[in-house]
Amino acid sequence: MARLSRVLPLVACLLVFVFSATPTLSILTDGRAKITQQSTSLNDGVDRTYVVLLEPPAHLHAHDEAAHRRWHESFLRPGARADGRDPPTIRHSYTGVFSGFAAKLTVDELAAVSRKRGFVRAFPERRGATHDDAHAGVPRAGRQAGRLERDQLRRGRGHRDSGHRPHRLAPSFGDEGMSPPPGKVEGLLPVARQVQQQACRLGLLMGGNDTTDNVGHGTHTAGTATGALRGRRVGVRAGQGHGSRNRAGRAPGHVQGHPHRVRRPATAARRPPHLSNEAPWILTVAAGSVDRSYRATVRLGDGEAFDGESLTQDKRFSAKEYPLYYPRDSNYCDVFDVNITGKVVLCDTETPLPPLSSIEAVQAAGGAGVVFVNEADFGYTIVVEKYFNLPMSQVTATDGAKIMGYARAGPPSAAAPLNATILFNSTMVHVKPAPIVAAFSSRGPNVASPGVLKPDIMAPGLNILAAWPTMVPVDGDTESYNYNVASGTSMATPHVTGIAALVKKVHPDWSPSAVKSAIMTTSSAVDNAGHPIMDEEHRKASSYSIGAGHVDGAKAVDPGLVYDLGVGEYSAYICALLGEAAMKTITGNGNLTCAAVGSIPEAQLNYPAIVVPLSDKKFKVKRTVTNVGPAKSRYTAHVHVPKWLKVKVEPEELEFEAAMEKKTFTVTVSREGDGGQLAEGSLHWKSEDHLVRSPIIADARVVQR
Repeated sequence: MARLSRVLPLVACLLVFVFSATPTLSILTDGRAKITQQSTSLNDGVDRTYVVLLEPPAHLHAHDEAAHRRWHESFLRPGARADGRDPPTIRHSYTGVFSGFAAKLTVDELAAVSRKRGFVRAFPERRGATHDDAHAGVPRAGRQAGRLERDQLRRGRGHRDSGHRPHRLAPSFGDEGMSPPPGKVEGLLPVARQVQQQACRLGLLMGGNDTTDNVGHGTHTAGTATGALRGRRVGVRAGQGHGSRNRAGRAPGHVQGHPHRVRRPATAARRPPHLSNEAPWILTVAAGSVDRSYRATVRLGDGEAFDGESLTQDKRFSAKEYPLYYPRDSNYCDVFDVNITGKVVLCDTETPLPPLSSIEAVQAAGGAGVVFVNEADFGYTIVVEKYFNLPMSQVTATDGAKIMGYARAGPPSAAAPLNATILFNSTMVHVKPAPIVAAFSSRGPNVASPGVLKPDIMAPGLNILAAWPTMVPVDGDTESYNYNVASGTSMATPHVTGIAALVKKVHPDWSPSAVKSAIMTTSSAVDNAGHPIMDEEHRKASSYSIGAGHVDGAKAVDPGLVYDLGVGEYSAYICALLGEAAMKTITGNGNLTCAAVGSIPEAQLNYPAIVVPLSDKKFKVKRTVTNVGPAKSRYTAHVHVPKWLKVKVEPEELEFEAAMEKKTFTVTVSREGDGGQLAEGSLHWKSEDHLVRSPIIADARVVQR
């Protein structure tokens, strides 16, 4: 079949820039090379790969790459090194997203580079855990190689994921058994060489030309993105192709004049709660659950049952009940001083995933099965991975406490011993409530810029089934798998990547900010039961947890109105927040000045969400929307906020006579009464065909700048 010859390379290239939530980068500042030596191998004579960020040169044309490379080479010492080795050379010269270069340097050589005029920062290569659940204690099959990260001031950064192994992933990346593509869609994958060549060309910063995925993370995220493009049809517009719930495209999140690049999604981070990727030109993605459960119900001898989850589905185990054992003295199941042969063992955990050591200990002692009680901090979030050769179930801390109470009470009589079994119901769909916020997804507010809502959006990130490279073991198993279940904000981000690619495909002339606005304003704030989305404790989720809401790919292609932004507005925002020097570095344009671009306070940025100080004093913000729906349209404002918060929208109606026409309105917010330190609501612009929703957050912690 034909291929998605234009869309796939875009998605593949964009997936190269999947970012972790918490920066792991060492930063060199103040014009001096400050390096913390983490091992004895990092001595002055040993070189290491760095990406060196430079001030954009005003005397060079942006497209003169040869001149840029010569200028970058001027930062390196000529001639052989003292030990006779060849001098350092430029491994890559960057002129598009930022100005800088990659090179292998010793500490002394880096110090010399840092003393030269134009040096800003240096980013060393660092190997770290994959950026989905490692921070939350989730073990992965390997570690991610050579990741580039960025500092808290959100400088531009590139990053290669762990690679792809498409020729071994035919079941996921192929198009066997698929119906013919509709309309303008030219076919379904396989990505194979096309993805490998196009996507990884962007990421060859650190590790040569090998794009093999020896970790699994890159294949999993790419597979999710691929699923977005080949997935279910969502009734976009006739002849315009195919939608999905999964992934989207994005480009480097540096602020530059690239009007047709797609917005870059980035992970919203994991615990601890304060997120990264706060810049307004980044689409920051939180992680939520899906309406699917790998059900493993724990049924006690008294008939009470508790729904847990497990990827190990051994239905033969459910045929009878087993004695229940709860090790009261050492309830983490590492060592057993009693005979547990043939028993179901109840164990606590201190991590989101049960430790493999406990599973092995139960197996070695002859246990028939195991029930793991989730850590309390994770609430109703159950993170599953594949375990083998032992029937098991993971239950919430709340349900676990009830099972423990049953075990502690002892048998009511000799004729009614303490028994339990696990009922495996395979995969259940349409589970309610869903989505809920995953416990590992970090929360706002935006510390760097409190007037900009973060995260922006929520997408599926809990227990996501996607492609897996066959040569990468799953939890130490020697069997090969084409698919695997993984969790994290890394799994949520590609869902939005796919949707952004879809929107960009349908509207190729839209700016990145318009794509972002469409995704945010068409999202849903309610779950599949019709109630407000909840967090992991089953409390109403804050906008600081879900952003505008849960992504809806079907609606994002037809938002009606968009809040647009360009390089000029972003530059003025940076001037107000960080000053002119930061603006020049972040935009990559040394000729720009704050006097020329102006200054825009964060609350006045034309963002699809409104965050203002909570005060008795009236606070007014201005927004401008662009009509991307029917030429003749009329929208009416509807405000949904707590009674003690007063919100006035002027004008209350917007009437459009043409496509791409712009209209400006103001929103004035003030407190009337004592309702707390935080008020959340929304502004709805309604027409006959569209509902354009923007969150309104009034927060006493936000101060006017």
